[in-house]
Amino acid sequence: MVMEEEQAVKLAESCMVTPSEETPMHGLWLTPIDLTWATTGHIPFFHLYRSASGAGAVADDFFDVARLKAALAKALVAFYPLAGRLGVDADGRLEIDCAGQGALFVVAHPNLTVHDFGSSQPSPELKQLLFPRVEDHSPSLMCGVQVNFLKCGGVALGMALHHIAVDATSAFHFFQTWSAFSRDGDAAAVALERPCHDRTLLRPRFPPVVHPDALTVFCPPDQQTPSHVHSPRAVANQIFVLSKDQVAALKRACASGVSTFCAVSAHLWRCVCAARRLPPDSTTRLIFPANVRASLSPKLPGSFFGNGIIMLGATGKVRDIASKGQLASVAGRIRGAISRMDDELVRSAIDYFEIAGGQTSNQAGSMPETELRVVSWRGMHDADFGRGKPLMVHRAVQPFAGIAYLMDAVGGSMRILMSVEAAIVNDLKRLLYANF
Repeated sequence: MVMEEEQAVKLAESCMVTPSEETPMHGLWLTPIDLTWATTGHIPFFHLYRSASGAGAVADDFFDVARLKAALAKALVAFYPLAGRLGVDADGRLEIDCAGQGALFVVAHPNLTVHDFGSSQPSPELKQLLFPRVEDHSPSLMCGVQVNFLKCGGVALGMALHHIAVDATSAFHFFQTWSAFSRDGDAAAVALERPCHDRTLLRPRFPPVVHPDALTVFCPPDQQTPSHVHSPRAVANQIFVLSKDQVAALKRACASGVSTFCAVSAHLWRCVCAARRLPPDSTTRLIFPANVRASLSPKLPGSFFGNGIIMLGATGKVRDIASKGQLASVAGRIRGAISRMDDELVRSAIDYFEIAGGQTSNQAGSMPETELRVVSWRGMHDADFGRGKPLMVHRAVQPFAGIAYLMDAVGGSMRILMSVEAAIVNDLKRLLYANF
């Protein structure tokens, strides 16, 4: 999508939406995992919805501004930390100041249609058009929303949620709740699961202890970035789509029971290694966020609201990853890393962050050419405001090269948003589709 000068967005309204009922007033303690995301800032992503009645149609009642505001105010009652602000406690530790200050709500009219997003790439221009300017507010907001009414009658909902407050699972829980209140009104409350705000469930042990075996799978943020400065590399954002049949073919090529994530990630890892022409005897690593909610003993509530993820890694020699016929083996490496995530590994990761004293950070400016990060946003595709599921869920800006986002697409296919070195894009595309 090319952003022309005449496509400037027209802002119609900007206000704060506060919870519709009284909410707890306190400083919300942040876990050691939360604090690692402090410098990441806001996650910008949008949901794109088609026009209900074709080109030129006026947005229907399900995207009525008053209705959206009222639903957001109701959602913020249960998800009250998102109406708060980033603060500091008496000891100088970051916390969320929960005082019902509100979420930023913006209404805009960009000169775009749904069709303009068909091949849209993440870019600063896309972020500027579709997202609220949360960076203009201090102290930091936890949540900003921009409702973009497109020329064709479609809607792009731009969300900016501070990563210190939520991971993808929690963000989607909030988004589902907001959409349900907008679609069904007060009746939605009966079926909605309330979030769990007890972040002490992820408190460190006393004294903190890091089991040596944990560091063979768990990847601390300070070990995810190169130890030396790389020369600048031209970076390209590229969208690849794997059809439902292609995804099924990858799973069939792996051992029985291998998940879609493991199969697709293995395929991406192999192709990126080959496209980068890495030395066969060099060591390569795949890094990915893993949800800890079901790995602790006792398990965290599925509705735990906060950051319930740690980064895991699988490694291997390039010759063993990129060689022909090794897809099942590579997928097995990834599945093996996931299978090792248990209570002790997660507790060790939390204690590692506590010992580090908040000095770790998940915001990297670059990654070594030997590494690839794969993030799954699958399952975030059914927030229905009454017009049906979104056409796509998309990220506005890629943080750095060497990362891939897996997202659901129409008809059971998979949309892969990749940020890689510009020089390897053509080879990567050829390799991704070579065996289909």
